[in-house]
Amino acid sequence: MNKSQLVEEVRTHLGSKTSRAQAERVLEAVLSRIEQGLRKDGLVTLLGFGTFTVRRRAARNGRNPRTGEALRIEASRTVRFRAGAKLKGRG
Repeated sequence: MNKSQLVEEVRTHLGSKTSRAQAERVLEAVLSRIEQGLRKDGLVTLLGFGTFTVRRRAARNGRNPRTGEALRIEASRTVRFRAGAKLKGRG
């Protein structure tokens, strides 16, 4: 499912009086608040759905797979998602 399809699902779930633009604003609001929570606290927990956490990856040595040349991979931050119990229970 892509973002456009998700917006359509949200619109359908909210009812026939909801426009596509309204559904998109709802989705954007939720996503921006998740992003804000990750920036502020590094953790967003949605009970039953899952937990988003910010992880730091240390700098490390790597290799260019094409040439085999050694290179330095800089430290970075990434977001990890761990599914909640309700989500895991669904096939």
